[in-house]
Amino acid sequence: MSVKYVLYIIVTIITIWSLDSININAIFKKNKNIQARVFYFLLALSLIYLVTNCLYDLCETAIIS
Repeated sequence: MSVKYVLYIIVTIITIWSLDSININAIFKKNKNIQARVFYFLLALSLIYLVTNCLYDLCETAIIS
């Protein structure tokens, strides 16, 4: 298994755990639960992708230098 896949799994767990502390429903209007869940899902995917690629690129450049 590639290092990047393991990094994705670790970052996914940390991201979901950290996003769980935010009350997303308080930000949205009443009766907009579906939109809040979609936003939460897209936010989680974006953070997972960005953090994983950032950490992977940092490791790649540190090894090369």
